[in-house]
Amino acid sequence: MGLGIDSFVAITALILAFLVVPMGCQRPDVVNLGAVFAFDSVIGRAAKVALEAAVSDVNADTSVLNGTKLRLLMEDSVCNVFHGSIGAFKLLEKEVVAMIGPISSSVAHTMSDIAKGLHFPLISFAATDPTLSALQFPFFLRTTPNDAHQMSALVELIAFYGWKEVISVYSDDELGRNGVAALDDELYKKRSRISYKVPLSVHSDEKFLTEALKKSKSIGPRVYILHFGPDPSLRIFDIAQKLQMMTHEYVWLATDWLSVTLDSSLSDKGTLKRLEGVVGLRQHIPESIKMQQFTHKLKSNRSMNAYALHAYDTVWMIAYGIEKLLNEGINITFSYSEKLLHAKGTKLHLEKIKFFNSGELLLEKLLKVNFTGIAGQVQFGSGRNVIGCDYEIINVDKTGVHTVGFWSKNGGFSVVAPKLQHSQKETSLVSDEKLGDITWPGGGHGKPRGWVIADSADPLKIVIPRRVSFVEFVTEEKNSSHRIKGYCIDIFIEALKFVPYNVPYIFEPFGNGHSSPNYNQLIQMVTGGVYDAAVGDFAIVPSRSKLVDFSQPYASTGLVVVIPANDDNATWIFLRPFTIRLWCVVLVSFMVIAVVIWILEHRFNEDFRGPPRRQLVTMMLFSFSTLFKRNQEDTVSNLARLVMIVWLFLLMVLTASYTANLTSILTVQQLPSAITGIDSLRASEVPIGYQAGTFTFEYLTYSLGMARSRLVPLDSTEEYEKALKLGPTNWGGVAAIVDELPYIELFLAERAGFKIVGEPFMHRGWGFAFKRDSPLAEDMSTAILKLSETRKLQEIRKKWLCKMNCAEKSDWNPEPNQLHLKSFKGLYLVCIAITASAFLVYVLRMIRQFVRYRRMDRTCSTSRASWSTSPTMRLRELVFDFVEFVDEKEEAIKRMFRSDDSNNNSNTSHVVEVQEADSEVPRN
Repeated sequence: MGLGIDSFVAITALILAFLVVPMGCQRPDVVNLGAVFAFDSVIGRAAKVALEAAVSDVNADTSVLNGTKLRLLMEDSVCNVFHGSIGAFKLLEKEVVAMIGPISSSVAHTMSDIAKGLHFPLISFAATDPTLSALQFPFFLRTTPNDAHQMSALVELIAFYGWKEVISVYSDDELGRNGVAALDDELYKKRSRISYKVPLSVHSDEKFLTEALKKSKSIGPRVYILHFGPDPSLRIFDIAQKLQMMTHEYVWLATDWLSVTLDSSLSDKGTLKRLEGVVGLRQHIPESIKMQQFTHKLKSNRSMNAYALHAYDTVWMIAYGIEKLLNEGINITFSYSEKLLHAKGTKLHLEKIKFFNSGELLLEKLLKVNFTGIAGQVQFGSGRNVIGCDYEIINVDKTGVHTVGFWSKNGGFSVVAPKLQHSQKETSLVSDEKLGDITWPGGGHGKPRGWVIADSADPLKIVIPRRVSFVEFVTEEKNSSHRIKGYCIDIFIEALKFVPYNVPYIFEPFGNGHSSPNYNQLIQMVTGGVYDAAVGDFAIVPSRSKLVDFSQPYASTGLVVVIPANDDNATWIFLRPFTIRLWCVVLVSFMVIAVVIWILEHRFNEDFRGPPRRQLVTMMLFSFSTLFKRNQEDTVSNLARLVMIVWLFLLMVLTASYTANLTSILTVQQLPSAITGIDSLRASEVPIGYQAGTFTFEYLTYSLGMARSRLVPLDSTEEYEKALKLGPTNWGGVAAIVDELPYIELFLAERAGFKIVGEPFMHRGWGFAFKRDSPLAEDMSTAILKLSETRKLQEIRKKWLCKMNCAEKSDWNPEPNQLHLKSFKGLYLVCIAITASAFLVYVLRMIRQFVRYRRMDRTCSTSRASWSTSPTMRLRELVFDFVEFVDEKEEAIKRMFRSDDSNNNSNTSHVVEVQEADSEVPRN
């Protein structure tokens, strides 16, 4: 039983296989192909002829479709979304496998949604909107390059001539807006930008166009990019000519709409005159046998353009896709949409619409098609776009439209066709991009500048560093005028005279006035748009060039190494160990010690007595001889000996310090410097000075790899001198200074005792910094080159930097490594305290003895007549008596006091005896 059932199943399956296979291999006699586009348009008129010719050629070629014929069904979209949609639905009722068109990008967006919903391929030969390649439209294919590819070629042309800012004029629809968005993206890659946009409607009247273009004239850029659909009237150029915008200052660049317009119509002399100087793009169609045959076949039709050729290739591409589908045994079948059946009874009759059952498979086959058509290679890349074509650069003059060069994505610009260019590159190692001679607006052949300073533009805000050192280069006067002046400022002003247009500007100093500003910070502010430019002694280094555009260098610079030079003038070298102030204090100390010792020894020591002249000589010799040998005069008093002990200790310290410092100076002077240039300086570990705020710090740390702890920032020539003289062993000192040559030349002109060692390195220049892609940077570079051809640069340099030939300063500056008074401050305080104490003890003792002396004198005196009654006279006599008393020898005073004491003792004994005698007398 089970065996019978299995046999029945097998036989049934075999019968069905025989029935189904022949049905799968059945080829239809006719395949319907739809086309929706604007018949009465520049592209549509030529495309209609090309499509019909392509269907005829496919049907005549027996090698394609193997007997199946194509039937082309066309509907006019009238370049309208509504009519295009209606036309698409009409064609779908007629069982089309794919649909060609539309031309308009706006219509293509809507039809792409319909294709997505009903799953049929929509192939356009002229809708170039880049956004149609989005994943949102999976059934949309394009056999012409999209505008992103075209804009890439146009931006390459802009960059070829060095223009940085453009004005875009475009149609305010999907084609224009999205095409300009692609232009903006490509410009950004080249560090350029769209400065102003002029959207126009296809229905704009002449008044609106005039006002829009007139408004754009107030903007600085003069490079106009035109992106529309083909416009036979060319109204934009009529209005531009009326507004005098077709002159030598302007540049007019058009996308391929212009070439399509010109190729599709006869151009008279009036049209050529209006378009004189306009440069545009044209899709390059390579020469081939197929192209020659097609041209010969349609020689009566002179409206052919590149998009019509793409339309011709589109039919062949669909034919190849259908052939692959049929070769795989897939039937061409259609079905009604279940969703549209619910719309039965409406006036739209959407229930009649059928969709191709194998639309997704056909789409897959189309994407794999690869053949050479009359317009070039037809092969799809990313985004379901045909791989981009090459472009011709066309130029219109009074005689006609000329091809001045070619552009290819990989080869750039050339005056030979891309295929020939490729063969020449195989035999040549050098590629030189160039274009032929171009006639620009106004009839000239020189490249237009492409921008002007607009009348309504604000003055350029130029930042200048408010320097506190090396003010000869740039500074702000510290008076009521606040005038900006300096070497760099004069060069900038003179260079502006060679710029062929007026440049309004204002200087804005930056800095706190106490230290020079950081130059990298100024560059950052120009980059951030705070300022438009920076003028000053700005070194052109790679890190800054990434942020701003520099002009041509106006001064050549390089880094150099400066070290102290050996002083050959050693006449007064013995005075260098001490400062002048300390020498004066030492000299006064000797004088004070001489006086104090004389006072303390005068009453006790016979050597310090005698005639005044002898005593003066003795004082001086005694004081100064303590430096060299034992004094001939010995000190007798204890107070003098105490003072001498402290003085000799101070003198010993002073002598030892002097000897050590002098020895160091003489030794260093005899030794040659170990620093011979940047290499030896880099290999050492000594501290290095640099000018604060300059690029030197970054170069020494990042480029040469020096430790930051070795680098000492300095702000002025005074600090340069001080740090070098202190040397590497003292705090704040350096062994060498690395700075740019102009600064060092000025420093050496003002300060003696220093020299440059080694050769200059890190050769750079000073330039003016502008915002990225500022056209003024290029014009200022040209102006500087012209200025350098005159003698003005030398005159400015002589005016500000003439100190190389000026008399050197003769003021002697103390050595920073000299010993100062503060080094011995503590020792001097001790010495002064002890000396003052000894002197005070001596004075108090003298006063005490003088008081006793006066009391004794009064007791002994019997006559008062000699005493004056006047207080002034009595004070004078008292002073004289005190001086005379002090001048007495100590021994004489002591004998006087001993004699007085003896007399007093005898008188006291006599009084006692008398009292005892009286006590012995009897009372009555």
